[in-house]
Amino acid sequence: MSVQVEKLEKNMAKLTIEVSAEQFKDAMQKAFNKNKNRFNIPGFRRGKAPMSMIEKMYGEGVFYEDAADEAINATCMDAMNESGLDIVSRPEVTVEQIGKDQPFIYSALVAVKPEVTLGEYKGIEVQKADAEVTDADVEAELKRVQDQNARLVTVEDRPVADGDQTVIDFEGYVDGKTFDGGTAEDFQLTIGSHAFIDTFEEQLIGKNIGEECEVNVTFPTEYHAKELAGKPATFKVTVKEIKVKELPELDDEFASEVSEFETLDEYKTDIRAKLSERKQKAAASENENRVVDKVVENASMEIPDRMLDGQIDNMVQEMARNMESQGLSMDLYLKYTGMTMDQIREQMRPQAEKRIKTRLTLEAVVKAENIQTSDERLDEEIQKLADNYKMEADKLKEYMTDRDKDQMKEDIAVQEAVDFLVAEAKLV
Repeated sequence: MSVQVEKLEKNMAKLTIEVSAEQFKDAMQKAFNKNKNRFNIPGFRRGKAPMSMIEKMYGEGVFYEDAADEAINATCMDAMNESGLDIVSRPEVTVEQIGKDQPFIYSALVAVKPEVTLGEYKGIEVQKADAEVTDADVEAELKRVQDQNARLVTVEDRPVADGDQTVIDFEGYVDGKTFDGGTAEDFQLTIGSHAFIDTFEEQLIGKNIGEECEVNVTFPTEYHAKELAGKPATFKVTVKEIKVKELPELDDEFASEVSEFETLDEYKTDIRAKLSERKQKAAASENENRVVDKVVENASMEIPDRMLDGQIDNMVQEMARNMESQGLSMDLYLKYTGMTMDQIREQMRPQAEKRIKTRLTLEAVVKAENIQTSDERLDEEIQKLADNYKMEADKLKEYMTDRDKDQMKEDIAVQEAVDFLVAEAKLV
């Protein structure tokens, strides 16, 4: 096998791979062995006819496609490694020459990892993220806990008001007919939650228990059920129950019930400390993002389209896995949202580009600063991973390939580059 490399524009390259006639002959034999039982040749039992007879009846190229696949699968990966290029896309293969008793030649169009030119990256100046905990923050958290511990009280002496939790029966009609999902009994609806379309909830304000009323709404033009999108609908609604939240008093008794503290002041002090810890972590993460974003903005590179498409492929697969873990298929998601896969991919494009640029820029910083990951540092990360999986670290290392360990080292080095950039940055 021989490999010729032709570098193209926009970080693309064309590899021309020549497979010897002898090696292609072996691929032809494998293709014949794989397919010979498919042919029924007069005078021969199935699978016993020689290759020459099958080629005579069906044409010399009858096995070319499978033979080409055999030869490509056997040589393409080695050819890409031999090219010396840092390839970041699947190859697009084109057969250039194929025939009996001659070399098999094919080309592979690939994307190559772009060269990154770093701009200013040391001493980057960014606005420091706010980590201060205010009295309003403490009060908001206290209100949240108060709301969580509220009890529902049934109201019977007044009509529905904004904020009430109601229990209703409803039956919806579009063009005078009921529709799927338009009917329910004992449905719990909080007025003002905007859980229902249009002005449905507002039209229940002022209605009394046991009163049947008519609610008129219009479905949004982008509604997931296309047969209802943009159409007016009428609902017959009966209010069955009205409940309101009764909030507990914010006093020492409340503090002792919801926490380990005896007084409200002690509880507030604890809330402030926990909010401070949370805000400090969030601010550190935000500072890190701001510094990295600025360094990426200052860098320059040309990302090949195929590399970008590959990243989008990965993101689509990641999205599909996340949905499957929640019991939702991609097909069902597309149906509910009314979107196409092309639209989803287009939405992902800016984020995919940002991910690639960020990774490439940080790798360039690793190289520029000669950041090395020691074996001891690798062992620390493996230990953390083993702890997460409740495994012995040595056992986990046995399962890891050299490539897995190299990839982990690269990831650690990239994180160390982030730490370096933040330590060098000026937060103002």
